Amino acid sequence: MRATSLPLLLLVLLAACGGGGGGSTPTPTPPVDNQPGLTDTTVYSSAADASLSGAVEAAAVSTQTLTANGQTLSYTATAGHLIARDATGAAEASVFYVAYTLPGADVATRPVTFFYNGGPGSASVWLQLGSFGPKRLVANAPDTTAARPFPMIDNAEHLLGQTDLVFINAVGSGYSQAIAPFTNRNFWGVDADAALFRDAIQRYLAANNRAASPKYLYGESYGGPRTAVLARQLQEAGVMLDGLVLQSPAMDYNSNCGITNGQGCGGYLPSFAAVGAFHRLTQPVPADLNTWAAQARVYADQVYAPALQAWLANAPTPSIWQPLADLTGLPAAQWQTSLNVSADNFRIWLISGQQLGRYDGRMKAAIGSQLASEGDVSSTWIGSSFATGIATHLRDQLGYRNSSTYVVLSNAINFWNFSHAGRPLPDTLPDLSVALAQNARLRVLAVSGYHDLATPFHLTETDLARVDASRVKVRNYAGGHMSYLDDATRVAQLADLKAFYANTLALRAAADLEPERRALQARPFVMVDRAGTPQQPGSVAPTSENAFQAPLRDPWVPPTMRAR
Repeated sequence: MRATSLPLLLLVLLAACGGGGGGSTPTPTPPVDNQPGLTDTTVYSSAADASLSGAVEAAAVSTQTLTANGQTLSYTATAGHLIARDATGAAEASVFYVAYTLPGADVATRPVTFFYNGGPGSASVWLQLGSFGPKRLVANAPDTTAARPFPMIDNAEHLLGQTDLVFINAVGSGYSQAIAPFTNRNFWGVDADAALFRDAIQRYLAANNRAASPKYLYGESYGGPRTAVLARQLQEAGVMLDGLVLQSPAMDYNSNCGITNGQGCGGYLPSFAAVGAFHRLTQPVPADLNTWAAQARVYADQVYAPALQAWLANAPTPSIWQPLADLTGLPAAQWQTSLNVSADNFRIWLISGQQLGRYDGRMKAAIGSQLASEGDVSSTWIGSSFATGIATHLRDQLGYRNSSTYVVLSNAINFWNFSHAGRPLPDTLPDLSVALAQNARLRVLAVSGYHDLATPFHLTETDLARVDASRVKVRNYAGGHMSYLDDATRVAQLADLKAFYANTLALRAAADLEPERRALQARPFVMVDRAGTPQQPGSVAPTSENAFQAPLRDPWVPPTMRAR
């Protein structure tokens, strides 16, 4: 590979000394490449047993501009790899990331936020090109009639005014891969994955002199439980955080009937009510979604939940079929047949002949149509546009070129070790509680979509009620799992994020940071780090992988792991 931003002298020195601890084997002479940016000749694989023989940190660095809200903003974009190392210095993985930063900012006061999606096995493209980065794909959710692929535009709802943005791709996704003797599957588990993210973030902070910066984590879906475990592990390593953002999180897999099949689906009822209201099937059709959701919460907790538990125990059950029909739009006869309605059944029962979206219940498509063919119209609608968008963005706008497939969703979920803290499925609320106890200034913002039928908003509320409520702010919006794809919601969510950054930075300003500063051990700055013997161009046959190797169904576990 060749990073055009590196001076020739540095490459010579790297070849002579092996870079950052990679031994004495000289670096192969890179091919001549006169294009701007970086042509990365490494062949990457997302296979479970794949590993790289070695790696070199290199990135395409470019100056970009963003025009939005009547202003033009200049920022630096960096796309490339970092080498994550464990506490002993052993190289674990070559981690692909994209960072958008403001040049010239004071790194002691400029926040940095690390973003990632979930899956497990998902690349971070959804957040990178859908939420608050400088570029955005125009999805127009919940519309399913626009032309595809979605156009990419300068994002008026960017977060660069508040923080630098670093999007990290899990091992086996994007262009991230394990380094021998590790293989990709070594990092496919709750604890190993979080530890790898910890080590990648520590490397980014060290390589970019960001140890003193305010630090934030932003995780979506499975990225929510990852955030809880990661926050605890980072702070145990001395990296104190200022804020955590949980986007549609699945904090306790054991409480979600859509994952385990093992208990009642009471937490979904308010989401059913929101979806039924959107499709104008409820009685009445509400004028205000927030008020309707509040009423649905009360009914779910005070009436439906006790009745459902009685029904599951084969005890006498009150006749609440008609109130449930009025609240959700699902006919009373259906509720009478089964009081415990799953999200998957609700999605095909609510409107005859139509499949509703799992990630966004506002979307629908005729059963048997192409949009319904993969089981979730809201996933099928966006998938190809994001796969095309990230390839174009990296190659044509950021100058990062690689012939391997950018894996949007690997098959990691089918190999994942979901066990955590002695349980077969993760409950990460205790980890979040510990992280909050470790750091008095740490705060949490949880954001959800009312119409999300994968991680229902009320279940998130009841899960998070188990931690210190004074430290957690919960905000819900019209929209689905990726609530930011809704144009109106993205504006409202950005306002809440700006307030969150302002509040947490004020807490940081009032805190005594001197003990933290003393605890930070300066690491030697290495512009390019190297591990093992990197591939020589042409030494590994090109791969032909699918960008989508499993359905997008976060959160999910294989059926063999579900409670019976």
